[in-house]
Amino acid sequence: MKKCEIFSSLKVPCTSNIVLRLDGRNFSQLSRKLEFEKPYDIEFVKIITESSSQLFKEFSPRFIYTFSDEVNLLLGEIPFAGRVEKIDSVLASFLSSAFTREIMGQDKFKEKVKGTKSISFDSRLIPLSDQGVVEYFQWRQAESWRNCLNGYSYWKLRETHPQDESMQILHKKKSSQLHEILFQKGINLAEMPSWQRRGVGIYKKEFEVEGINPLTNQKVKSQRKKIFVDWELPRFDEKFFTSKSMLK
Repeated sequence: MKKCEIFSSLKVPCTSNIVLRLDGRNFSQLSRKLEFEKPYDIEFVKIITESSSQLFKEFSPRFIYTFSDEVNLLLGEIPFAGRVEKIDSVLASFLSSAFTREIMGQDKFKEKVKGTKSISFDSRLIPLSDQGVVEYFQWRQAESWRNCLNGYSYWKLRETHPQDESMQILHKKKSSQLHEILFQKGINLAEMPSWQRRGVGIYKKEFEVEGINPLTNQKVKSQRKKIFVDWELPRFDEKFFTSKSMLK
């Protein structure tokens, strides 16, 4: 029967950067049942960020980028000998488990979670060139911005309009028109937290540490890399990725 496992030998291209995108399954339903604050619930964002940090500790990617219910990994050393089936299935199940454990540990959500379906993430694998990596994360960050603009526009309208009417008002509106709607509601997106507009990044960053040289008994300083959660991401460009040695 082993020969029936027709995809078991499928492996990632050995010369490409590998990005994995994990998406929450049916998270719009989960959001309603757990009554997340709109358009953003900081407790949810902390949960998915902490879950992503656990993913970082386990698999040591070069970079993780998350917004909404989406987690993107730029892999470093490719796990499971590059087997696509294993990479997709194990990382998705790991994140599902980590997220469930984190949300069950929150008093705000744990009782409501008990009445929901099991939480899961799907996964897809994307091989990219160095330039493709930059363009990919620019694309996802642009989606984060669109989510921010659309989310604030919709939920501010819902304060004074029913759902159907709000959707009708927003239908086919351009970005400039959405900004005007928000301006009339007293909202300037440029003043919103960076993580709402640009997402959250996780990567290793150098920090200076101080210790004692056991041979000389003198204080010495050295550089150490630690996992860093960046809530103030800039707009992605090639310099961002090259300065942090994220490209091959």
